[in-house]
Amino acid sequence: MILKDDRGNELLDFIVCREDCADLSYAPITHCLLAVRVGNDYLLGWNNYRHDWEIFGGCREEGETLRTCILRECREELGLDSLELHFLGLAHYRLAPGYFNPEWHEEYGGLYGVTLPIEYLQTMEMRRTDRDEIKKIALLSTIAENGLIAPIDKKLLDYWEQRLK
Repeated sequence: MILKDDRGNELLDFIVCREDCADLSYAPITHCLLAVRVGNDYLLGWNNYRHDWEIFGGCREEGETLRTCILRECREELGLDSLELHFLGLAHYRLAPGYFNPEWHEEYGGLYGVTLPIEYLQTMEMRRTDRDEIKKIALLSTIAENGLIAPIDKKLLDYWEQRLK
């Protein structure tokens, strides 16, 4: 186990695999997440439902590949298309009962990373459409002091940072 958050959710492991083989070897892969590096900082979204600053992404819809899921989430939450996304592998979790599953369970999530120029911030703010869930976006350096960053998401950012080196 890498980390346990205050809700009991556990980040168990990072799994390096090829994007096209992930679905064949691991199940269920329920969601995809994206670590967004902007210059030397990271971009996070305020999740209006969970009341945390989080990385971007969401649940896979029926028939979606990992890549089509994360590209859809990028359009909705960031207002961006045609990004050069890097598949980092899978995050393996043991999750507490919640909205999507009423039992303790294990699942996997596809993890991607992208680096964007600072100039994209204004475009994202104007074009993103999912403002019900992701109320606002901000750079990590401007919000780190308040302690409302989801601990597992912070660990996912650290993982992307390590992969960049």
